[in-house]
Amino acid sequence: MAVQRLVDTGTGLLGTSHRQAPVRNLVGRIREGLAELFQIPDGYEVVLGNGGATCFWDVAAFSLIARRSQHLVFGEFSSKFAQEVTKASHLGSPEVIETAPGTHPDPRPSPDVDCYCMTHNETSTGVMMPIERLGTKDQLVLVDATSAAGGIEVDISAADAYYFSPQKAFASEGGLWVAILSPAAQERAKTLCSSERWVPGFFDLAAALDNSRLDQTVNTPSVATLFLLAEQVHWMLDHGGLSWAAGRSRRSAEQVYAWAEAASFASPFVSRPEDRSPVVATVDLDPDVSAAEVSRVLRRNGIVDTDSYRKLGRNQLRLGLFPAVDPEDVRQLTAAITWVVDHLRHDDAN
Repeated sequence: MAVQRLVDTGTGLLGTSHRQAPVRNLVGRIREGLAELFQIPDGYEVVLGNGGATCFWDVAAFSLIARRSQHLVFGEFSSKFAQEVTKASHLGSPEVIETAPGTHPDPRPSPDVDCYCMTHNETSTGVMMPIERLGTKDQLVLVDATSAAGGIEVDISAADAYYFSPQKAFASEGGLWVAILSPAAQERAKTLCSSERWVPGFFDLAAALDNSRLDQTVNTPSVATLFLLAEQVHWMLDHGGLSWAAGRSRRSAEQVYAWAEAASFASPFVSRPEDRSPVVATVDLDPDVSAAEVSRVLRRNGIVDTDSYRKLGRNQLRLGLFPAVDPEDVRQLTAAITWVVDHLRHDDAN
């Protein structure tokens, strides 16, 4: 439906300069909608920029981390942020707290860091962690929320930068980052970007903040991405907001995990129920059932993207349970997987 509404805009939006009213009104609609969806506290602001959440790691390295950061690592994406900061010659070596995939570490108060870097939902492993504020007022909490934002409830006041790209729960496309910034994060960005530190223009968070206040981005954005994001945000608001959207994902997750626990050939990868993601479910299959073959059969029948994260190297399925996915479709998906496994086993037996 959102794609059709994009088509229906005709020539009135696509191809329009991002400095002109049609696109600026769209950015304003996004900023206002996200502020309402997340019930952001006074002084917080919604900021947009190009490049996706991966790019925001570099934005943070230049514009938010003053000297040294602490990183909680428990999967591919949380590790990549830590690796990126490690390579930044203007910063001290980060403090890294790592646990095995399928679990998550807990942050530790440290007087030696000025930023705590967390991941709300590790997309590669299907692990969710609680977001908490710790340390002093001069220590920022940065939260990668790419697969969590819009699908998991959160108290934004626990973070100074809650950032994400919109291709997951917001059913849009990649190449854009959104950050909800506290007053402390805004001040840190202004201080660092106006200091003697060299900050590439593409990673200048203070400039992104100034442009967002004008309902625009520094560089030319994908207008289609903005449109789809705006549509999804207001679809969520029209149906009850973040609690409603997160509730849809929870219902889908409950079905998947109950099915995996009951199936003779499957089990949830994440052992602690409280750590299991409601938006990305990872399910291990028995060794005699090839997850890759199950995914291939599903794909041939129009059910795509059930593969595990390749670097994790497990015989498992990874299922997206974002709010745009109807929980009834998820129920039918689990039935389809069971059907495929039963027939693969029957074929092997013969």
